[in-house]
Amino acid sequence: MDHATLMITLGALFLLGLAADTVGRRTSLPRVTLLLICGIVAGGSGFDLIPPEVRALYDFLSVMALTMVAFLLGSSLTGKALKRHGEAIFVVSLAIVLATVLGVTLGLWLIGVPLPVALLLGAIASATDPAATQDAIRQSGSKGPFVDKIRGIVAIDDAWGLLAFSLAVVFAQMLGGDGHTTALSEALWEIGGAVGLGALIGLPAAYLTGRLSKGEPLQTEAIGIVFLTAGLAIWAGVSFLIAGMVAGAIIANLARHHGRAFHEIEHVQWPFMVLFFLLAGARLELGLLAEIGLLGLAFIALRTGARAAGGWIGGAMSGVPPAERNWFGAALLPQAGVAVGMALVAAREFPEYGEMILTLTIGTTVLFELIGPLMTTLAIRRVQKSPD
Repeated sequence: MDHATLMITLGALFLLGLAADTVGRRTSLPRVTLLLICGIVAGGSGFDLIPPEVRALYDFLSVMALTMVAFLLGSSLTGKALKRHGEAIFVVSLAIVLATVLGVTLGLWLIGVPLPVALLLGAIASATDPAATQDAIRQSGSKGPFVDKIRGIVAIDDAWGLLAFSLAVVFAQMLGGDGHTTALSEALWEIGGAVGLGALIGLPAAYLTGRLSKGEPLQTEAIGIVFLTAGLAIWAGVSFLIAGMVAGAIIANLARHHGRAFHEIEHVQWPFMVLFFLLAGARLELGLLAEIGLLGLAFIALRTGARAAGGWIGGAMSGVPPAERNWFGAALLPQAGVAVGMALVAAREFPEYGEMILTLTIGTTVLFELIGPLMTTLAIRRVQKSPD
């Protein structure tokens, strides 16, 4: 590895991130979208300026950035917040996932997609990008019931999505005459093991936080907890997103000065996020947009409509004001790594449909990742301006 090239590239990427942040503040455009566009221009779909040794950092950076996001989302699940919005968070999140799976599956099946493939794509469509959603919220600087609900929904959305996808794999295998429960048992371990790991780390961390340095948490303490959670989750084969969320929720509910612990994570999170989104953009293949065709357009329309319908139904069932329920679906449109990971698993389990599933998922993810943060920002502004 050429260390000079590596450091020059990283320095340039950080400065590019600073420029995107500045433009975002002055134009109110989501900096996630700006960073992704910059990454596309600098990456393989553009001028191909990023060397391979820098691109190789993406997997590490994505795990660290997303684990930090999970911790911060977990901090929103305090007893006070759940008492106030818990029913809405649970009902709306479940309604959106169910509506997305059922709506996309049925719609694709009716236009001629084989039922096993439609079922898998419906489950993949339920995934949300927590990093883009969280950053759009943070950049907006908005607070209030709607933002609290969105944070809570995104925090538990990954668990619902993993369970829905695993059930879809099982049913798709049964439809193909090869039914077994391996996928379901793996999902239960990935979710249950992550909850256990999050508790195992969160409980002692909650006790230690604020006790090592005159009542205030150390920055190294916060970073150490994040790295430990991510590493143990990967080693154990469980979801680092769920583990981070559970640990964050436990610390938020039990620790002294827990707010300061999460502020320490926020202070170091942005440099990781800059590289994560820039390299994510560099990996996006714009050429796939031309390959998704009418099927891709149908998937985009079905996912968008299903999430809007699910958000409205869930909001109505839980007594959420009309102004909020109308915008849940739009606020939760971003989709990225979790969906692509599901598509890779589906392609491995069903190689005969692998190319179709991967091309469609990656191609539509490019679009959802670019317009999703814009819709999240728009939804927050519209709800805030509503007289309700």
